[in-house]
Formats: sequence, structure tokens, C-alpha cells
Amino acid sequence: MKTFSMTDKGMTREMNQDSVFTSEKPIGNLPNLFVVADGMGGHRAGDYASKYAVEVLIREIAGDEGTEPPAIMQRAIEAANRELLSEAETDPRYHGMGTTVVLAVIEGSTLWTANVGDSRLYLIDEQIQQVTRDHSLVAEMVLKGELTNEEARVHRDRNIITRAVGVVDHVQADIYEHKLQEGSRVLMCTDGLSNMLADDEILSIVKSQRDIVETVERLIQAANDNGGTDNITAIVIEP
Repeated sequence: MKTFSMTDKGMTREMNQDSVFTSEKPIGNLPNLFVVADGMGGHRAGDYASKYAVEVLIREIAGDEGTEPPAIMQRAIEAANRELLSEAETDPRYHGMGTTVVLAVIEGSTLWTANVGDSRLYLIDEQIQQVTRDHSLVAEMVLKGELTNEEARVHRDRNIITRAVGVVDHVQADIYEHKLQEGSRVLMCTDGLSNMLADDEILSIVKSQRDIVETVERLIQAANDNGGTDNITAIVIEP
């Protein structure tokens, strides 16, 4: 397995509210763990939300005695949700904070994915497949046939999410199971990447680079070249 990750504040934001974690080694009973989180909230609340959520996820997964990745990931997300809510209640600086999360675990040829919010996981080979479903206003409009995917990507309300960690008392992650094919690559990213690059642009960049380091660097550079209006985070995994 080869992995590389990078996060960048983009061209217009003053701070980076994204967080990223990668471990090719076991975390608790999971054989590996990859996490991307995109915080939201005023001042430093979004920055704190994403970092703290990732810390709780790692801690909870490390201590979970379960053996089923979907259940382990869901319990960790629920714990992060509770702790973010508690922090927001006790410290006025963090009122209204929350974060997206997307987690991935690769067990043999099986990819397990959990997501809350609009950070994404893609599977890429000769084609690109978005595995996760955005929990966002524009994603719901696409499902209703009110917008195309391209219109949603540039819509003025594209940053309004409908589900996040740390916002309401209970949060349910969407869990996905996929069989990996030989040569498939995994891309995890925040919307600072997916809003700046169309899927076909992402596919072209991933297919044309020499290695995963160049791939991640080029993806982030391309997002910045297209405006870089948000923080940008990406992980590429070659199982």
C-alpha cells in the first residue's frame, strides 16, 4: 500500500479548517485508517472542530474492541459528535461549530467508507466513481432533477450541508462497502477540491501523473489555479 496526503489553505481563506489523518498501520482492530474532515464555524471554531473530531475518532477506534469496521466507524463518529456538542455547550467560542468527516479502511480487497457531510471518496481506475453521497442542499436538488452535477458544483448554495458532526444530538454516517479491483486508486478530499475541479478533470490528473505524490500535488495546484476559494485537502491511496 502507498499513500500520500496534503492540505492547503487555498487562495482566499485566512486559515485552514481542514484536517487529515493517515495510518497504513493498524489503529485498534482496524488494519489502517484514513480520515478527512472539513470544519465549519466562525473564527477558529471550524479549525478546532475538524482537529478535535479527528482526535476523538482515532482515540475511539484505537480503544474499540469490536471487529466489524462499519460498526467501529459509526461508534467513533457518534463519540466525536457527542464530544463536539459538549465542547460547544461549555465554551461560547465554539457555538455553532461542526465538521464533515469521511473515513476509509482497506481490509484485503474490501474498502469500507463512512461519511457525514460533503467531503468525498472516489474510486479511480479508467473511470472515476464517487462512492460517497454528499449531504448537501445542492446534492438533494440534483436528486430531485432540479440541478445537473455541473450546475451543483458551481451553485451559490453549494457550501450548505445538511448533515455534519457536532450539530445535532444524533448523527448517522452513510457506510459503503466496495471490492477493490487491481490498479484502482482511492481519492479522499474536501469540497475545496471537488468544487474547483470537475470529475473528468480529477480523472485526467490522476491518470497522467507519475506517482501519488505528484498526483496529490497536481490536484491541489489545479484547484488553486481554478480559484482556490476554499481549503483543499486530498489523500490518494494505492492499495
